[in-house]
Amino acid sequence: QLQLVESGGGLVQPGGSLTLSCAASGFTLDYYAIGWFRQAPGKEREGVSCISSAGASTYYTDSVKGRFTISRNNAKTTVYLQMNRLKPEDTAVYFCAAGYNYYCSFSGDSGSPNFWGQGTQVSVSS
Repeated sequence: QLQLVESGGGLVQPGGSLTLSCAASGFTLDYYAIGWFRQAPGKEREGVSCISSAGASTYYTDSVKGRFTISRNNAKTTVYLQMNRLKPEDTAVYFCAAGYNYYCSFSGDSGSPNFWGQGTQVSVSS
């Protein structure tokens, strides 16, 4: 069964940092663009960032530009989301996702992911 597994969430003070990881189970990430999404209580899920399959293209939503960095390791087995200067409004459950017809470019993502992780909680509070 194809699964994505997120890790790295936690509680951090405003201004702090966390690094989220997204790993695949049952398949490799080589040929997939990966997106990070988040959902805060009472709010709709929103796209945060994405990275193309080759890693050449990345995209960030405006609210995280300059604070978050998405990357994938050389073996393309894991995708990371480095989150710096965290704010209380970053509090949410973060999900990674991939799909057969899901793509990422500098202008954003397109298509719909088929595979989703279970999510990892990020809480930013003093």
